[in-house]
Amino acid sequence: MSLLDRRTVLIAGAAVTLAGCGNAKKDAGGTPPSQPPSSTPTSGSSSTQSSTPSSSAPPSSTPPPSTTVPSTPPSSTGTASAPTLTAAPNWNAFARSLKGRLYLASTSGYAAAHQLFNPRWDSVRPTAVVKAAAPSDVQKAINFARANKLVLVPKSGGHSYVGASTIANGMMLDVGGLKSMSYANGILTVGAGARLYDVHAFLDRYGRSLPTGTCPTVGVAGLTLGGGMGIHTRTYGLTCDRVVSMGVITADGKAHNVSASSEPDLFWALRGSGGGNFGVVTSFRFATIPATKLGFFRLTWPESQAAAVVRGWQKFAQTAPTTSWGNLHIDAKSNGTLSVHVLGVSTTGNANAAAAQLESFVGAKASARTISVKSHLEAVKYLGGGTTSPRQGFLAGSDVLKGPMDAATITGLLGAVKAAARAGTPASAILDPLGGQAAKQPAGGSSWPWRSALATIQWYSSAQNSGAKTFIANGHRAVRSFSAGAYVNYLEAGRPVSAYYGASSAKLQAAKKKYDPTNFFHTPYTLT
Repeated sequence: MSLLDRRTVLIAGAAVTLAGCGNAKKDAGGTPPSQPPSSTPTSGSSSTQSSTPSSSAPPSSTPPPSTTVPSTPPSSTGTASAPTLTAAPNWNAFARSLKGRLYLASTSGYAAAHQLFNPRWDSVRPTAVVKAAAPSDVQKAINFARANKLVLVPKSGGHSYVGASTIANGMMLDVGGLKSMSYANGILTVGAGARLYDVHAFLDRYGRSLPTGTCPTVGVAGLTLGGGMGIHTRTYGLTCDRVVSMGVITADGKAHNVSASSEPDLFWALRGSGGGNFGVVTSFRFATIPATKLGFFRLTWPESQAAAVVRGWQKFAQTAPTTSWGNLHIDAKSNGTLSVHVLGVSTTGNANAAAAQLESFVGAKASARTISVKSHLEAVKYLGGGTTSPRQGFLAGSDVLKGPMDAATITGLLGAVKAAARAGTPASAILDPLGGQAAKQPAGGSSWPWRSALATIQWYSSAQNSGAKTFIANGHRAVRSFSAGAYVNYLEAGRPVSAYYGASSAKLQAAKKKYDPTNFFHTPYTLT
């Protein structure tokens, strides 16, 4: 999810731009949310502390009763579309069977129920929206959709870059109601619909955290299933690397509890392949990390030193300690010039050394410099621009850098952003470092294919016009010779699905054939 939305905050009285809503698939591919048979606590656990009354059942919430709806669905239109039904499903019986709610276009609340984070997908009207209140609702929705030949797409936070968690003439399965959390002995058990800020606020009570993206309203499922990058990537790895087990309901409506020792091929596949490929995840168990104080630095250089900053940042991404992280922002300014800055973090709590090392690699002191220390929850709010995020439109894409770019490629990258600036198009190239712990496969393995890569580039524009499309195309073209592929949490239209999976493609396709042999879960962005 994470779209890195361009959020403005104040640092020492100066307005600056942060990557707030982004590092997450934003449910790209329709976040396969999570939560069937919940696993038992870790060995030796004697009690579980929870945000809801304790129960042996997986986390769930209890929304209003099922909605009674007409038996004939209204027609729907949209950009993504499933086959038109030839016979009307029995919506009334289906609605009565649910603990959650069913919305059709004639149902009060439908307009809000089918919305995603990006308003540009509001015109896509699913035939039905199911708001699941329990894993049993997920099973019933899958079985009903299969029996009635409806294409089903799961939604958690709804931040998919391509609107993959909605579909015209199909069923949106919203697991946002599956959001309960419990914690015991270092393990977080959480429903697939939980949002990132709520997860961090809950874990903060126990002095714990997770490596995640920054946008507060991103769903934990979309982020995790696509990988999950953020400020702790180099120190603790990806979000998916911390998964101990998952509850998932597959295309046949059966519930599974998968882990490194139980259906390890599905466990491997779900850790990094994106949502909506193999099933609907309903819950996760994560191994948490300490919630420590973090040191922050923000360094700004003039446009004249932009190439030197990119070169120096690449060296920083290669050689800095795993406790150091910093993402590079190259932004188009409305006056036709470029803004160049790095927002960095030290997990030791002291950012001075990391900032100095980056400046030494650049070969020039920053023209503006800010150093600060923040607690865990202060950092979460700072990076997310608060505790929530408003809906907003954008276009974005990505490239994964297989290694440091040469001088000509750096010039091309800067030129792509500069051309957008001159054309008056809002545009950003945001480079996030990998390496460190993210370069290592977690126990049980993962399908995330970019362990040896240097970094990801996100091409982002708050515009949604031809200028934004031109910028993204120019960015891809500029770095083509150094691009290994793309990040599945930053899906974009027109990109081959294979670009997101690299060397994991063949094994993922084998898992798809095993767990979804009829290709029940299918959109233009899923595995086949």
